[in-house]
Amino acid sequence: MMGRFTAVIVALLFSCISSTSGQTCEKNCGKNLDSCSCHTTCTSLANCCADYKEYCVDISPYSGSLFGGTDFIILDASFETASEIECRFNGNISTVGYVDDGGTGHCISPLLYETGWIPFEISSDNGTTFTRAGTWLSVHTGKLDSKFKAILDNSTKWQYYGTPNVGGTLEMTWNTSLVRAEKVNIELWGYRETGEPYTEYWLGEWHYLYSLAKDHPNNGSFSFLPKPAENSFSSSELGSVRVSSSSHPDGMWNVQAAWTEDHALAWHLEENFRKDSAGWALDKCLAWDELENQLPNFLSEIIDCPCTLAQARADTGRFHTDYGCDIEKGSVCTYHPGSVHCVRAIQASPKYGAGQQCCYDSTGAQVLTADSIGGSTPDRAHDWGSPPYKKPPRIPGQSHWIYDVLSFYYCCLWSDNCHYYFKHRPSSDCRRYKSPQSAVVFGDPHFITFDGTSYSFNGKGEYTLVTSAEKQLTIQGRTEPVTETTNATKLSSVAMREASSDIIEVRLVSGNSDLEVLLNQKTLSFTEQTWMDLYGAFLFSPTSTNVTVMFPSGAGVEVRQREGTMTTTVLLPEDFKDATLGLLGKMNGDAKDDLVFSNGSVVQNSSNPEELFSFGASWAIANESALFTYDSEYLLETYYRAPRHDTSFIPVFLVPESPDDPLANQAATICSGGGSQFCRYDILVGRSPGIGNATRMSFQSHVSLVEDLKPVLSCGWLSPPDNGKKEGTTYLQGAKVRLSCNEGYNLKGSAVRLCQADGQWSGEETRCVASSNTTGIVAGSVIGALTLIVIITVIVLHSRKRKRKDEHSAETESH
Repeated sequence: MMGRFTAVIVALLFSCISSTSGQTCEKNCGKNLDSCSCHTTCTSLANCCADYKEYCVDISPYSGSLFGGTDFIILDASFETASEIECRFNGNISTVGYVDDGGTGHCISPLLYETGWIPFEISSDNGTTFTRAGTWLSVHTGKLDSKFKAILDNSTKWQYYGTPNVGGTLEMTWNTSLVRAEKVNIELWGYRETGEPYTEYWLGEWHYLYSLAKDHPNNGSFSFLPKPAENSFSSSELGSVRVSSSSHPDGMWNVQAAWTEDHALAWHLEENFRKDSAGWALDKCLAWDELENQLPNFLSEIIDCPCTLAQARADTGRFHTDYGCDIEKGSVCTYHPGSVHCVRAIQASPKYGAGQQCCYDSTGAQVLTADSIGGSTPDRAHDWGSPPYKKPPRIPGQSHWIYDVLSFYYCCLWSDNCHYYFKHRPSSDCRRYKSPQSAVVFGDPHFITFDGTSYSFNGKGEYTLVTSAEKQLTIQGRTEPVTETTNATKLSSVAMREASSDIIEVRLVSGNSDLEVLLNQKTLSFTEQTWMDLYGAFLFSPTSTNVTVMFPSGAGVEVRQREGTMTTTVLLPEDFKDATLGLLGKMNGDAKDDLVFSNGSVVQNSSNPEELFSFGASWAIANESALFTYDSEYLLETYYRAPRHDTSFIPVFLVPESPDDPLANQAATICSGGGSQFCRYDILVGRSPGIGNATRMSFQSHVSLVEDLKPVLSCGWLSPPDNGKKEGTTYLQGAKVRLSCNEGYNLKGSAVRLCQADGQWSGEETRCVASSNTTGIVAGSVIGALTLIVIITVIVLHSRKRKRKDEHSAETESH
């Protein structure tokens, strides 16, 4: 009690000192105050309130599994040893923290049913007052680095345990630093969803089942021989194993822990599963089949798959690599044999929160479930979940397991009844798929619009690249001089937002070697995670030179750092047709009206550099609409407090042709093929062979992207004839499918069918009919059988007649 009282007094004293010496950041994080700032930009602007770091805290690590249990440090804040730490997430989920011997405060992340940045508050007086604030990144377990979780050795064995020829000891490992204890408990937790689907009573829940071991040494490994679960525990078929300190009671929530990935609990299922796993699984499969018959059909509202692997990998605004089948990581496609790469639709379907998965073989063709067990499958619940999360079917990972993965085990992996599964999860073909349109800004900036118009604009300022009032999408670009001595500019920052989403800015950092990403003006770190779920957007940055932003509309923005410049590609789906303006043009398929001034008039002569310069200048942004961050005196003076288009900066419009130029030979060598005029400008005006070469590469990359996204015609899946087979599983324009009949049957119709330019298969429908020999044999058999029946009938009737006659004669004689 005394410790808690002391902590309260210390907090009050600190607050009083801060208040008397100026304004305080206590409960003011993110705000600009009158005399100082509690905004995230205050550090670089050197105007922070004195207690900024004390109350607006940073943490390490900043991310962890949505299962919770991660111990994170509160940086730069001071705590009394007697402080009683309580950490409150999302305003209503509390965990108990602690102060270590060095006076550093710690929080434990809670179990959450959502991913993304979660706000939290910290109390040092056991929950009486919450004075500090920060954010925590909750991550889908499948996207979490293995060093942050417990690992199932040979996870396939765990999930097939009890099926024929699978048994023995199971082993798991973990990093001992994840659990601060000498002794640990190994606990099994199960996940279930209850209530009627698609009602407010549909809920998801993790719950403690039982302990596999208690007081086990925290040595980083555990092995055991599984036994069938007792009582009703075996009804839990999805779960995770948790390693936590033995000092906690069994099944205590939100304590420091290491979790395995969620998995199918074959190893703990009832004895009946081990006696006859296929029969047990079939019963489950049939029950799932019956349930699916009663649930709403979600297939009509999910996006169609891209037709080719090239399209799937290029359409980065709507599709992203499925971590379970990645060509960049060796194509280990456990659930999709025969596929080399799968992608998932990034956005869940609007009404049912359903997902789409698309898989491709080594030829780049889509693999369909009608042809292969490794085919693409849609999902009733999107694997990555979907906003607003928290309830089925939008809970990340687990809802997908319940409705789409466990059923695959029942019907396909633990038994051979995949036809039930594919009846409800058939591959979507690509007949309704429409490729996005792409536009790009690169080099000293050169532009290629959505409709293919190319031009250069070397204004200095901040401009609208894309605006769509209908879709509420805004993408802005900032330019700055390439060097202090050159009259050419380059793109140095891109900021974007869709509707009320988070604001994302991607900019070149000092030295121009890397990209920096800001979320609502705060710099993000990608040292722990490469994928982030944001509010109204998703963000992916696998390297410091590569950033992709994805919005709910399907719009995608790719930013790449090349030789100190930014190449920015924007991809927009067909829904944006006739709905865009800005420097990247009017997307309507007509290049003649691509370049429209902000006042609505159209550029008359797109080969006139002065008119193009005026066009670009007209798209300078207004102060009130700026999305950029101004966190340095240079940015404030150059852009925020100045006109957004610098009229005093006049660029070089035309490439000088001087054989005496020392860079002329390099320009001739580097700048060949398409886009050479842009390359030459960047070398001879921008005075940088490196940028010129990067410009050439960016141009070629865009040409390749446009080629990859070219529309592809599909005739749709073609079935083999009854009593026959087919050769060929590609159904795009120009593809041939050969059809044949089984022995004893003759082919009627077309033996070869070609996918034609009109989207129809050539020839006639193929049928297999019984051959004439077969018909004769069948007919002879039938006639023979009928004859035999007649003979037998005659014999029986004759026998009965003879018998009655004999009986009559005997009766006459007796009289």
